[in-house]
Amino acid sequence: MDRVAKLASEKAVVIFSKSTCCMCHAIKRLFYEQGVSPMIHELDEDTRGKEMELALMRLGSSRAVPAVFIGGKFVGSADTVMTLHLNGSLKKLLKDAGAIWL
Repeated sequence: MDRVAKLASEKAVVIFSKSTCCMCHAIKRLFYEQGVSPMIHELDEDTRGKEMELALMRLGSSRAVPAVFIGGKFVGSADTVMTLHLNGSLKKLLKDAGAIWL
């Protein structure tokens, strides 16, 4: 869990993902389209990926990936991020974290 917390605090937006996950791809694309350049950690390409995946699941998400952190805080997985985007509150979180300016 310490490694996840350390990595999650390294940039305004951090996404833990798997390179073969279609929902991970969709969430990464959403952030790129918002003008955000997130730090991406592909768990299936990391030697400690399984360990981090278990730590992410302990955060309360039903699925380990995608796991999105904004401003060092766990926001949630794809369903939570999409809900925030659709209700307009994702932009505010991104601005508050310094991920976007406008």
